[in-house]
Amino acid sequence: MGVLNGNPQDEPMHYGEVFGTWSHLLSNNGLIAGYQTYLNHTGDKDLKKLIEEAIQGMQNENQQIEEILKVNGIGLPPAPPDRPQANLEDIPPGARFSDPEISASVSKDTAAALVSCSQLIGQCIREDIAMMYGQFHLAKAQFGAKMLKLNKEKAWLIPPPLHLNKTKEK
Repeated sequence: MGVLNGNPQDEPMHYGEVFGTWSHLLSNNGLIAGYQTYLNHTGDKDLKKLIEEAIQGMQNENQQIEEILKVNGIGLPPAPPDRPQANLEDIPPGARFSDPEISASVSKDTAAALVSCSQLIGQCIREDIAMMYGQFHLAKAQFGAKMLKLNKEKAWLIPPPLHLNKTKEK
């Protein structure tokens, strides 16, 4: 039996899988710290709820990724400490992120994460890692839909110029 036959968890990770999972963990660690800071700046309750959901989702991903990396003898990337909570009113208005800015940033991060998950799925040879990233992708797509709905409801979405195909009647 070859090295890539049988139980995928017994197969070695290739360098792309190692780099992709390690980089994902590093990125999530930074995003969690950033989103904890966003919570201090957020005034909108609906946005705050979605940011908390995003943090929880990334923490859940991190647990799964850390387990795979540890089992495969790969050191974990550094993680910044949790950010302290602050009162929104203590942050001077000119120094605050606005809710639309925060929402746009979280939406952008979600779109980038979808691409990253897709890329890692495509380069995986281990089915268990590919399936894990498929689950991450699905969760991020669902979260992205929630962000889109929020952005539309709050009128925070700034669409690009719309192309309306007008045909001339003769």
